[in-house]
Amino acid sequence: MVQRIAVIPGDGIGIEVTAAARTVLDAVTAGHGIELAYDEFDWSCRRYARDGAMMPADGIEQLRAYDAILLGAVGWPGVPDHVSLWGLLIPIRRAFRQYVNLRPARVFAGVPGPLRAEPGSVDLVVIRENVEGEYSEIGGRLNRGFPDEVAVQESIFTRAGVSRIADYAFELARGRRAYLTSATKSNGIVHTLPFWDEVVASRAERFPDVRWDSEHIDALAAKLVLEPGRFDVIVASNLFGDILSDLAAAVAGSIGIAPSANLDPTRTYPSMFEPVHGSAPDIAGRGVANPVGAVWSAALLLEHLGHPAAAARIVTAIEATLANPASRTRDLHGTADTATVVDALVAAL
Repeated sequence: MVQRIAVIPGDGIGIEVTAAARTVLDAVTAGHGIELAYDEFDWSCRRYARDGAMMPADGIEQLRAYDAILLGAVGWPGVPDHVSLWGLLIPIRRAFRQYVNLRPARVFAGVPGPLRAEPGSVDLVVIRENVEGEYSEIGGRLNRGFPDEVAVQESIFTRAGVSRIADYAFELARGRRAYLTSATKSNGIVHTLPFWDEVVASRAERFPDVRWDSEHIDALAAKLVLEPGRFDVIVASNLFGDILSDLAAAVAGSIGIAPSANLDPTRTYPSMFEPVHGSAPDIAGRGVANPVGAVWSAALLLEHLGHPAAAARIVTAIEATLANPASRTRDLHGTADTATVVDALVAAL
């Protein structure tokens, strides 16, 4: 059966790392009898500059029939970040009910990180609620340009939304080390985060085999640096999960190796896979971008499509490639360019 992948390379190094991910996907799928068919879309800040929109008006409908979406990165100088984000990523996440943002972080052998962490000592997953929370569209600005200008942004937490993200995180923890941490700030945010705590606690009753606790976000950020090996699965609201997952990537050595999956667990709609890093205009076009985050995201894509063995082979190839100083990019204190890393990954496969 052919599975169809919509490819959106985006901007900057997104174009380069997406090409790298496709090369690795082709190498691994050939050995597993997996058939993937790609269609590429030029939706990007370049398109915005040309046509006034990140994607066409029927963009969501064009994507609906695909089995998955592989995204590179979006963003470019001259286009405000909120325009590129709300013109492409967020509409896709919400139209396709991708309420789980899954971001694993590991310390790999040979990767020089900022902490004295042994390989294998850090292996965690941040589960970020992806479609509501602090990133709502409700709000606005009043009296623009006047001294009394006001900006209002509403946070939206629903029982359905918190319940389903908590259930997903507890179920994931059950299959790992059976430990979950819930990020909160209920001592300072008086309505939404106490509600989050109450719903998470009620869902925890369904998972008596999973140990769990709740940590205030400020203390949790500190503990993620001071004792990262303690954590297994962290579940958090949209904003807290966004921040914690980038912090976890830094703890692991580089945001360049960090993957993510935007999932509709019901599989009603296509899910989307993308590296955590941005478009990095400062190094775009120079062939030095780290492709590992995109390649690991491609492994998550394969796992989601029902090919766990092929996905595991990619992760094993990543481990071997990162362990070799000759195939680490400069963000990992190496000298390899993008092509060298891709060659090493394919050779490992």
